[in-house]
Amino acid sequence: MATVVERDAVKGGQPPIAETQPESRPQRLPLGPLKTIHVYWLAGMSCDGCTISVAGATNPGIEGLLTGTVPAMPKVLLHHPVLSVEAGAEFVKPFRDAYEGNLGAPYVVVFEGSVADERIAHRTGGYFSAMGVEAMSGEASHPVPTATWLKRLAPGAAATIAIGTCATWGGIPAAEGNPTGAMSVMDYLGKDYRSAFGLPVINIPGCAPQGDNFTETVFAVLLFLQGLGPLPTFDELGRPAWLFRETVHHGCTRAGFYEEGIFAKHYGDPQCLVEIGCWGPVVNCNIVQRGAINHMGGCMKAGGVCIGCTMPGFPDKFSPFYKTPPGAAISTLAAKTVGGVIRRLRRLSNREANREHRWDVMHDVPSGWAHVQAQTLTDKTIKFFYSKWQHFASKKPGRPPGQEDRFWGVDRPGYRNDYIDETAGREDTHDKR
Repeated sequence: MATVVERDAVKGGQPPIAETQPESRPQRLPLGPLKTIHVYWLAGMSCDGCTISVAGATNPGIEGLLTGTVPAMPKVLLHHPVLSVEAGAEFVKPFRDAYEGNLGAPYVVVFEGSVADERIAHRTGGYFSAMGVEAMSGEASHPVPTATWLKRLAPGAAATIAIGTCATWGGIPAAEGNPTGAMSVMDYLGKDYRSAFGLPVINIPGCAPQGDNFTETVFAVLLFLQGLGPLPTFDELGRPAWLFRETVHHGCTRAGFYEEGIFAKHYGDPQCLVEIGCWGPVVNCNIVQRGAINHMGGCMKAGGVCIGCTMPGFPDKFSPFYKTPPGAAISTLAAKTVGGVIRRLRRLSNREANREHRWDVMHDVPSGWAHVQAQTLTDKTIKFFYSKWQHFASKKPGRPPGQEDRFWGVDRPGYRNDYIDETAGREDTHDKR
């Protein structure tokens, strides 16, 4: 009679804590300034978009770090599965040296992409993301999952940096219903994880993140590791606080339309994009201020809506994309109600600010480009009360009382016939001025 053997059920999601605990290995920290530091770049379930983004960073760029020409910065030795010239066993050897404690220099781990639950793939003899091969006792050689490399290298690293939303929050590979049990680096290593220098996981989100956000954070961390600066400020989720403190909306070039209640109806319109699916008011990101590459572009600058790609809730909590967010129904209605009044008042002030004081006195605008409408009685009435309020308890511009025949405290130069009006205080008939 055949015996039926039931296999263990495999669920997608975060494995038990015992499985995700990094291996504990003592690391002897160097004394004094660092001369070189190794950077081990691991790729999980990623598209390599983060690598492309970092390669395009300009302020600061990665070239100075790799060549060791940046003052006060150690020379960075980058071990990258795409950018390194080594291949095969020669490429993997430095990773093994770091894990076995034979490196002789500090190192930083950078992880791109989400971390898959490799146990799911292992039960069918496969893997999701791997780098290099090794032979276990009694077994044939098999690929080493990058999740295993992360667990090996993270405890001895000076810092562990998760780059991109897949690595920081799980991202698209960890979306609801995924078959891989994908998770973020922080979920995988656990909240008790600390690097050899006592740092939790540093998170730089974005899909893809701005390369400058990454290099700037790395520079700040290296200054700390050098003992030349304080530990940079990170928020409660490990993001660089100075980069992700504000929302997209705070720095958006279209935000002025929002407060005036003007919203785009179609893609390509220049107004605020909230009503056609933009989540910018609730998303922490600096894409508009910094730009995408070389400080140019950026989602809203290029006409695209914000889909929340830097946030832990992405993509599930921001789908379906390009649909008006539910909260926008209330906020945009309030903005339209108040903004309609504000917009009209601002137009009055703008029209008044577009006139010289001289034009008001002469009742004429000497522009040859077009006819400029003269001030109406309503304009003059509003200006009168506005000016009273504007200069209340303040000195009004112009000549002091009793010196109306003088120009800003001195005789106005030139001859009377030099002017087309009667504003000259007195005429210099002896050509002494």
